[in-house]
Amino acid sequence: MFTVPDRLKPTYDVVIIGAGGHGLAAAYYLARDHGIHNVAVLERGYIGGGNTGRNTTIIRSNYLTPEGVKFYDESVRLWQDLAQDFDLNLFYSTRGHFTLAHTDASMRTMRWRAEVNKHYGVDSEVVDAQEVQRAVPMMDIRCGGHSPPVLGALYHAPGAIARHDAVAWGYGRGADRRGVEIHQNTEVLSIDTEECESGRAVVGVTTNRGRISTRKVLCAVAGSTPGMLKMVGLSSPIYIHPLQAMVSEPVKPWLDPVIVSGSLHVYVSQSARGELVMGASLDPYELHSTRSTLDFVESLSAHMLELFPFLSDVRVMRQWAGMADMTPDFSPIMGLTPVAGFYIDAGWGTWGFKATPVCGKTMSHTVATNRTHPLIDAFGYDRFSRFELTGEKGAASVGH
Repeated sequence: MFTVPDRLKPTYDVVIIGAGGHGLAAAYYLARDHGIHNVAVLERGYIGGGNTGRNTTIIRSNYLTPEGVKFYDESVRLWQDLAQDFDLNLFYSTRGHFTLAHTDASMRTMRWRAEVNKHYGVDSEVVDAQEVQRAVPMMDIRCGGHSPPVLGALYHAPGAIARHDAVAWGYGRGADRRGVEIHQNTEVLSIDTEECESGRAVVGVTTNRGRISTRKVLCAVAGSTPGMLKMVGLSSPIYIHPLQAMVSEPVKPWLDPVIVSGSLHVYVSQSARGELVMGASLDPYELHSTRSTLDFVESLSAHMLELFPFLSDVRVMRQWAGMADMTPDFSPIMGLTPVAGFYIDAGWGTWGFKATPVCGKTMSHTVATNRTHPLIDAFGYDRFSRFELTGEKGAASVGH
């Protein structure tokens, strides 16, 4: 599906570090919408081998802040046409999304989110436990008596899933066909800067395959962001936690909507192949690693059985982990930085996959024009020093 360039060119207009969904989407829209084709995407491993291929593929826009709702709603809109844009089946499937509430406090938060969503034209509503039971009759809304019962939920009809690998391939192939070079197995060793009137500016990138001259570098490397920022003398409040997931053996289709429980730290959907794709909250320790653990499988399986006791004989087929780049306000860091020509797309934590299209659109605009796209004004690098946070913890505290 992709051209394999035999060598790096000495100069590129833009260098993108990271060939995951976000980096490839930015390259695609730079070429398609802005006519910038002399672009190199550098990837230490392989296309989509980071968090793009390690998530649970849930797509939604039922966030809590006005900034988050508008941003993700634009992403959901863009998702609708991606398969046609790419001429590639992404297995995009609208399922509906239930965020379960097990306490009165959770129900209040669901009402809050529903009102914010409706204000910005997003289809969300609070439903009671009986409505949840009608939609998912195989769920034990009493949770087996081991946890608080389901009192209701926030229902988000546009909630969907897609095939994550195909999204990376689609953006990669589209960028490749427009002249973008994708260099896999190419590790960035340093980002070169020089003094300028505003402070410092990017002048090049040194890799394990040679040096590149460029005036623009976009960093889209998720859990590797702190190391990249050190290369240009910047720091951030990003901290890294492992985030694990697992899938079951294929079973006959029975679960149409996506189910999320913040109280039980469970989220689950059923793939087109019949697998149950399951995840939980972040691992409680900071660790730059993608190792997976038995403790995760045991804990998640126990909570899954509280909701769906009939699954007790279903086997877990595989598990994996990714590195979640978390911020204090649970919102991303996007746009310009104090280093001229260095742009950042990071801090996605547990919700980066669903933002792939809108990240590509907004970051390509920002790189091409050197002006922050209006949709990402609230996610600026400098918001922490200004104490102007965009608090999304109420809608993203479980890794989903």
